[in-house]
Amino acid sequence: MQTKKNGEHVIEEVAADFYRAEIPLPDSVLKVVNSYVIRDGERNLIIDTGMYNERCFDAMQRAVKKLDVDLEKTDFFVTHSHGDHIGLVYQLVHPGSVVHISEPEIQIISGLQGKTRLLDIEAFLHMSAFPNKDPEKIFPPYAGRQHKSGVTLAFRIVNDGDVFERGGYRFRCVHTPGHSKGHMCLYEPDKKILIAGDHILKDITPGIQGKSAFEDPLADYLASLDKIYALDIDTVLPGHRHPFVNPRSRITAIKEHHRQRNNEVLAILREGSRNVYDLASRMTWNVDADSWDSFPVTQSFFATGEAFAHLRYLEERGEVIKKMEGQVAIYSLNQPR
Repeated sequence: MQTKKNGEHVIEEVAADFYRAEIPLPDSVLKVVNSYVIRDGERNLIIDTGMYNERCFDAMQRAVKKLDVDLEKTDFFVTHSHGDHIGLVYQLVHPGSVVHISEPEIQIISGLQGKTRLLDIEAFLHMSAFPNKDPEKIFPPYAGRQHKSGVTLAFRIVNDGDVFERGGYRFRCVHTPGHSKGHMCLYEPDKKILIAGDHILKDITPGIQGKSAFEDPLADYLASLDKIYALDIDTVLPGHRHPFVNPRSRITAIKEHHRQRNNEVLAILREGSRNVYDLASRMTWNVDADSWDSFPVTQSFFATGEAFAHLRYLEERGEVIKKMEGQVAIYSLNQPR
């Protein structure tokens, strides 16, 4: 079954009682997020939902009505805490609904609601020499856009290797940090299906954001790719764009992309030491803008975070070194003596 009419997005059956519903993402270059719906006689399951937004809510309402899914008998699985994957959960839950999510993602949500995440981002803005030091002007209103303040969800923590069954499917949780610290995929070994969230996408590369000098998210991400490479998978159901096959080929391509980006960072540093923002401004980006100075502020923030992730990776491997000038980190090639 596949439907798309009158401007509505696709609802298609990917396996028996297992559906992909496209939920629009207003004002996002990604356009839609894939929500996966599994019908079960006792408790249905919806995996990722869309933003906390009326257009998303209307699209989801149409989808569950078409699929004859009773939200009062539905639980949720959230691959990670980014607003386009969890935001709508706050409007969909009913008494008795359980939201399956990893503990690191719960901590991120708690930080957003308690403003500590904003403080972390503010510290990053200073460290990277980002011109705008006010997180609220980069993400207005940052926390409220993603999570409905004052609403407590019935979270149930899932860990790597946990197994649960819905609709005749037996899913294993696979912890895949990188895009987000607690990102979790679902793997169905009998059907050879991977629900990938934003870990692996068909034709775009998930953003890997560095924010802390104590973390190495790119290394985490590359290790997570190896973890998925080892699984026997026929079909990948991603968080954005279309399902695809041959994930090992895609994983190889993503790893090569990051190898080239590391080389680009090293080539820039051969010309001289840089702060993170300055280095990011000299990298190549697939953004619809005439120049770095014309990037939307949110895009330049994400680009700076990606540049920092590569710097942290190279720093941990001894290829670059960091020195602090006040609050600002300056990176240089680690030249052998």
